[in-house]
Amino acid sequence: MGRVAKLNTEGRLSSFPQNTENPFLKQAVQEVDKHVVHKWKNTAGSDKKAISLVVDPDSGQVIGQTTFMRQIEVDEDKFTKLYLTQFRSFFDLTTAGIRVFGYIMTCMKPKNDMVYFDRDDCIAYTNYKSVESIYRGLTELLKAGIIARGKNDNIYFVNPLIIWNGDRARFVTEYVKKSKKKKPISDPNQLTLDFQEESPKVNDP
Repeated sequence: MGRVAKLNTEGRLSSFPQNTENPFLKQAVQEVDKHVVHKWKNTAGSDKKAISLVVDPDSGQVIGQTTFMRQIEVDEDKFTKLYLTQFRSFFDLTTAGIRVFGYIMTCMKPKNDMVYFDRDDCIAYTNYKSVESIYRGLTELLKAGIIARGKNDNIYFVNPLIIWNGDRARFVTEYVKKSKKKKPISDPNQLTLDFQEESPKVNDP
C-alpha cells in the first residue's frame, strides 16, 4: 500500500498495532457460540432401511421401533454479510469510511477473515482522487473495531462479529479446530501424532 500518509483526523494507520492473526478471534468465538444450538434430526425419513423394529419373538408382532438420529449445529442468529445487531459500529463513520468499507466487502472470500487490500483498486472503487481519503477511511474502520491491521500494509482482518461471508456455526467449529494445541511430550521415547498422520513404521532391531 506504500507510504502511509499523515492524516488530519485523529490517529494514523501506523498508530494501530499490526497482527499476525485475527485479534477479534477470541471474543468472536465466545459471542457467536452463544447463538449456536445443537438439535437432533431424524435421519430415517421415509426410508425403512433406517428404522430398527422391535419384534416379539413369540408372536412376531412389532411392538416398537427405533430410528437413527444425528446431531446438527444451527446458527440461530439472523445474518447476511453485515450483522444488523452490530450496525451501531457504523454510526460515526464518514463517507470515506463507508466507501472504503464497501470496497473491503468486495475483497472478502467465503469463510475467510483476512482481506488483501489494494490501494489502487480501492481508489478506483471509491472514485476518490486523493489517497488521503482512503487512509482516512481505513483509520475510521480501525478505530470502530470493524477491521484490524495485518502483518503488512496490504493485509487486514475483518471482525467476524460485524461482517462475515459464510456460516457462523461453521466459523466457530473451524476456529476451535485451529486453536487446538498439541500436548507436550513428557517421555522422549513416546511420540504424539495427530489422527490425520500415518503411524511411523518401526523396524525390528
